[in-house]
Amino acid sequence: MTEQVAPEAQRPNVAGAVETTDEVASHLHPAGSFDVDDHPMPNGREEIWRFTPLRRLAGALDRQPTGAGAVDYRVEAPGEVAVASLAPGQAPRGTVLVPSDRAAAIASAETADALHVKVPAEVVVADPVAVTVQAGGGRSNGHVVLDVGPFAKVTLLLDHRGTGVHTANLEVVVGDGAEVTVVSVQDWDRDAVHLGQHEALVGRDASYRHIVVSLGGDVVRLNSNVRYAGTGGGADLYGLYFADAGQHLEHRLFVDHNAPHTRSHVDYKGALQGRDARTVWVGDVLIRKIAEQIETYEINRNLVLTDGAQADSVPNLEIETGEIVSAGHASATGRFDDEQLFYLQSRGITEEDARRLVVRGFFAGLLERIGIETVRDRLTEAIERRLAEVGV
Repeated sequence: MTEQVAPEAQRPNVAGAVETTDEVASHLHPAGSFDVDDHPMPNGREEIWRFTPLRRLAGALDRQPTGAGAVDYRVEAPGEVAVASLAPGQAPRGTVLVPSDRAAAIASAETADALHVKVPAEVVVADPVAVTVQAGGGRSNGHVVLDVGPFAKVTLLLDHRGTGVHTANLEVVVGDGAEVTVVSVQDWDRDAVHLGQHEALVGRDASYRHIVVSLGGDVVRLNSNVRYAGTGGGADLYGLYFADAGQHLEHRLFVDHNAPHTRSHVDYKGALQGRDARTVWVGDVLIRKIAEQIETYEINRNLVLTDGAQADSVPNLEIETGEIVSAGHASATGRFDDEQLFYLQSRGITEEDARRLVVRGFFAGLLERIGIETVRDRLTEAIERRLAEVGV
């Protein structure tokens, strides 16, 4: 456990203040930079890269521009939502997200025009704003900025499809009192590689929900980060992932409680089946010295369906103050619960159907949180197909 002390002139002396120092006191979240050269090519011994199969990234960490026809963005948004573009250095681009690894720095540097989705203050958007990222092969980069004004409400669906090697960033500004939900679906073709960073700044008394669903791709690695712009903000980070034989799905989360009276809850669930299926979940919550009276909890659960699959789960808490309401974490990885199977079979359900019911129940709560019926139905069907492939 480390302690970060701000200079005397920067130390806040009023309740409700936000940590002013830019230095991040976390061993799992190094200081960010927009300069690609500040992020050396990893060798696998670095803490933030030690789980990632670097040899399978197909050039994702080489600085390359987006190829012709490599990616297409389709946006469906109601009239009250403004859709435009932002050049590098044009606010609010770069005001929230500072690249924390080489992939994010490349995505930022090689995206000339970021997609800017702006929701004006006090506007309630009834239908989801849908952004479909359709990759057509080759190398591509991207950057999306969701800018939500005070007391507005919106849901963004970020849907990834197709094939190729894609590095991308998502930057979310959550205005004071706003309610924002982001659903990011990784439904890539089997050979795709996707490295991404999602960063949110949650305003005073605002609510932010970030939901990740990863099913497709050869290698998918997402960094999902949150910090606070004022007191009273809340963040809920949910995730669902299902790895098949040979897939590598990696999710890394960082919640920076840099303001008092804030809240966070992290709940990720994963299933694995097939030889060399691999999932990685690394959760880190930093509670700074100033972040008094916060509440946080993170949990990761993994269900291993067959032999030959491996799940790594690393929860972390870095606490710099004892003046908190609650803080905890948990992690569990295991096979089917024999008692559940016995209970179902004792009532005339076959073993095969019983196993499917257990898996459905395992994911049911997170699927319900998605809130977009068409997406929920599509993902349920995808999970059913995977279970049928190996006769689970």
